[in-house]
Amino acid sequence: MRNFFYLFAIAAVMLGMASCGDGNNPDQPEQLTPGALKGKFTVAPGKQVRFSQGNLQYHQDKAAADNDYFAFAEHQYTIIGKEGNEGIDKVPCTIDLFGWGTGNSPRETSTDDADYAEFHEWGNNRIRNGGNEANLWRTLTKDEWVYLFYDRANAATLFGLGSVNGVNGSILLPDNWVLPAGASFTASTTQGLEDQGSDYHNNNGNNFSHNTYSAKQWATMESAGAVFLPAAGDRIGTDVLNVGSDGRYWSASPSGTSIAYYLYFGLYDLGPQYGYYRDNGQSVRLVQDIN
Repeated sequence: MRNFFYLFAIAAVMLGMASCGDGNNPDQPEQLTPGALKGKFTVAPGKQVRFSQGNLQYHQDKAAADNDYFAFAEHQYTIIGKEGNEGIDKVPCTIDLFGWGTGNSPRETSTDDADYAEFHEWGNNRIRNGGNEANLWRTLTKDEWVYLFYDRANAATLFGLGSVNGVNGSILLPDNWVLPAGASFTASTTQGLEDQGSDYHNNNGNNFSHNTYSAKQWATMESAGAVFLPAAGDRIGTDVLNVGSDGRYWSASPSGTSIAYYLYFGLYDLGPQYGYYRDNGQSVRLVQDIN
């Protein structure tokens, strides 16, 4: 009898190991890095990424630099706006508009593009609510932004403009999108494309009226993998402009010596390969490669 209970205990342990396992159990939920959304997005042939839970922020709570930290916004629709970003030279401050490649100097406000000569990856830093380890995240390249909007399978049906919780922005849907029950979504069609598919133009109405979600409704969309990029505006020096009307998201790709590429969207246009001066403060939305 003693041997029977011994063998039963061994079998139970082995069964438990099989169910908790090594991550290969198809019925086991995939483990995500803190701060990562579940949706998978193809950004190049054979390459997928996940987006972070919100735009990148930089916090300085005290005068000492060693108290500064990066974090992701609490919600996808969270933006700092004029009051926070125009206080970039003050202490304390929280900002979410950055000059190009300022992973090493996020509070840089110089209007001299020569001060942004090299790209320093924001994702090389520790993100407090994004795993809190260095090198877990990265910035999309210009070509990856273009592929995401125009080259992946069914791309034209997988993006749209709208508003979430009263904040205007751009909506991106994952590769395997399935509309949740009771939800709705209107894609921004590719009618009026110019520059060989690099821009979406809509001169017949406000893009942000295409889709409107409350915070609760958006939670349903997000649970199915949807991503929202809020129109957080931009910054020149310490002056913040266009909050709520323009979204500008940096890529990691330079153009010449003073320009860099970025995703732009507004009331009537969307293009993933615009170029602008590197000193312009813009949003940053980091991604994580899927192994």
